[in-house]
Amino acid sequence: MRYAVRHETHYRYSAPVDLGLHMIRLMPVDLARQQVLYRELTIEPPPATLADFSDHFGNIVHHAAIETTHDHFAVTLSATIEVAPENPSPSAGPAWEEIRSAMQLDGFAAPTPVAEFVYASPLARIETGATRYAGHSFPEGRPIMEALRDLNARIHTDFSYAPNRTDISTSVAEIFALGEGVCQDFAHVMIAGLRGLGLPARYVSGYIRTRPAEGDAGRVGADASHAWVSAWCGAELGWIELDPTNNLIVSGEHIVIGYGRDFSDVTPLRGVILGGGSHSLSVAVGVTEVASPTEQSNEDPSSPGNEAH
Repeated sequence: MRYAVRHETHYRYSAPVDLGLHMIRLMPVDLARQQVLYRELTIEPPPATLADFSDHFGNIVHHAAIETTHDHFAVTLSATIEVAPENPSPSAGPAWEEIRSAMQLDGFAAPTPVAEFVYASPLARIETGATRYAGHSFPEGRPIMEALRDLNARIHTDFSYAPNRTDISTSVAEIFALGEGVCQDFAHVMIAGLRGLGLPARYVSGYIRTRPAEGDAGRVGADASHAWVSAWCGAELGWIELDPTNNLIVSGEHIVIGYGRDFSDVTPLRGVILGGGSHSLSVAVGVTEVASPTEQSNEDPSSPGNEAH
């Protein structure tokens, strides 16, 4: 499936800004299941310097320095991405305790890039409530995939999607108290619960298809950046991604921007400004499926919407 992505972010300031230094994590990455065919960042005002690098987790980061006085700041991502659907593995994987055991001894029994995701992070701290909640899906000897599917479904059922009730500083304990939140909150709840059981889990930032296939239910969280979870399921299955907001095993509808321990590692925009006063922020995201060149060539030229030139 091929998608066109457009992500627009606009800041407007009540007073002039003399200097703006910004870290931007918006570029989709190339993966085994995801090929980026085109990507472009448009920044307004144009930065005096713009540099890019890969961070610790392999995410693409841009550093922009705007050195002229300005009253607004805008970043627009335009991208075309090919995503190969993945069918969930028929294997239920090993018992979850086997994965926990492999993470012990500081991860020397497991690949280092896996073991580092067992530990607490600023926004996904290990909480007694989250560990206890996740534990109900992980009885003794249960295969890892069965347990993950169950936890994914329970979060989807037990927590209500409620925009504007939380923010990036809301803790996992507060999310449990509220019983509601948004996609990043549900990802943090799942990650904290898994880590509390000694299982590695990553935060995934990206997008989800704005309009699902005909006949499917609408996707929650499609009008902004989306978030979900990547859980290590052993050497045979590797990383499996799950979306508790929509109770999905991630396949062909999700586009990855980056991975981290929690949201703080993949914040789309972060920076400092000199001046500016108060500010207003607007964000618009669109992810639409587009026909590949092969599909376009197979269309009937006489069908509605096609014109001969």
